[in-house]
Amino acid sequence: MRGRALIVDDDAAMCELLAAGLLRSDFQIATTTTADAALTALGQEEFDVVVTDLSMRGMNGLELCARLAESHPGVPVIVITAFGSLDTAVAAIRAGAYDFLTKPLEIEALVLALDRAIQYRGLREEVKRLRSTLAQATSFQDVLGESPVMKKLYDLLARVAEADASVLITGETGTGKELVARALHRGSRRGPGPFVAVSCAAVPEPLLESELFGHAKGAFTDAKTARKGLFLEAAGGTLFLDEIGAMPLGLQPKLLRVLQERRVRPVGADREQPVDVRLIAATNCDLETAVEEGQFREDLFFRINVIHVPLPPLRARGNDVLLLAQHFIQQYAARAGKRVMGLSSAAAQKLLAYTWPGNVRELQNCVERALALTNFDQLTVDDLPDRIRDYTPTRSLLVSDDPAELLTLEEVERRYILRVLETVGGNKTLAANTLGLDRKTLYRKLERYLPRSESNAGSRAR
Repeated sequence: MRGRALIVDDDAAMCELLAAGLLRSDFQIATTTTADAALTALGQEEFDVVVTDLSMRGMNGLELCARLAESHPGVPVIVITAFGSLDTAVAAIRAGAYDFLTKPLEIEALVLALDRAIQYRGLREEVKRLRSTLAQATSFQDVLGESPVMKKLYDLLARVAEADASVLITGETGTGKELVARALHRGSRRGPGPFVAVSCAAVPEPLLESELFGHAKGAFTDAKTARKGLFLEAAGGTLFLDEIGAMPLGLQPKLLRVLQERRVRPVGADREQPVDVRLIAATNCDLETAVEEGQFREDLFFRINVIHVPLPPLRARGNDVLLLAQHFIQQYAARAGKRVMGLSSAAAQKLLAYTWPGNVRELQNCVERALALTNFDQLTVDDLPDRIRDYTPTRSLLVSDDPAELLTLEEVERRYILRVLETVGGNKTLAANTLGLDRKTLYRKLERYLPRSESNAGSRAR
């Protein structure tokens, strides 16, 4: 089939004649005798092209063109008339027609026009697709990766960016949470607005309230001038609260109120101010555990966790390690004025074997150091830090050639659970998800496998 065409002509005999000729040329054809019926058909079915007569009772061909240009701009329209003139052709094109043919009409000419129109539509759709792809690539250009987990992340980011709901980004230290937050900001309608970032752990507790919400002149001893605070600075854009788990409990109710009411009251001020800001928060902590232990408010957790974006650790991203390493090599080589082109095979194997507890940030540091030390046009094993060069993968829990070293099923489970918990930095929620357990089941097992003091200490640490 060459395409689906809708023929519109108030002369039923003409509709049948054109349909018969086009059917012989492998087009799929539908016909209507009024413009209103054509609009209804286009609302119910998909057509590649519309062929309409110019002069019809009721809505004429030019009016139909104009309506279709508004409601179905991707569907090209070919106008046919027995009264061909330059003025009529110009009017048809201005009304949105793709092409203009005059009667008497030869089927071969119509077939050629249909082929061109369908090809034109296909090109338009491809350009639209490429623009969308380019826009997404531009929005997330700093978030690099080709692994399945990263492709899944890109899909999530593309869907989350246009939403205005609060986002909670979770992941281990060094996975690029602020990078993702900036990508979400750029890809959203708030992209032209400000992106304001602050680490809740980096600001002393007595100053954090003023930093976030601002203060009035004279609100406290050193408040010699008024300050509007980060919420108001980020108005029209995005406020990124990194390490949200470190926010003091006493300050959490005020943050919750600002998010609920969309209004902020600076310290010492007597009135609230409206604020239009999207909140993106990030943490490497297990906030669910913090909620259970009374270290984080449950209502605030639900308010910031409207959309959850989990970031995968680098060790789960396969060959992305080499892609990122090459990116950093190009970046630092250009900065240092060195002609370093890439990695040796042996160095690449070392990077792939290492578990990267510091994630992308550790890899970036490793490449920067190696590039500063190398005397060659590629990084070698000798250029890598000792911890990576000398790293040996841990022996499997299950593999042993000595029958005396074989383990009971319970011991294998114990060792594996503790290994997973260690790998995810003690995050019990992430460990439970990795193991396919619910949190309560994991807690029961940990109470059996760990001394109570150690288990409680681990909980407090998270």
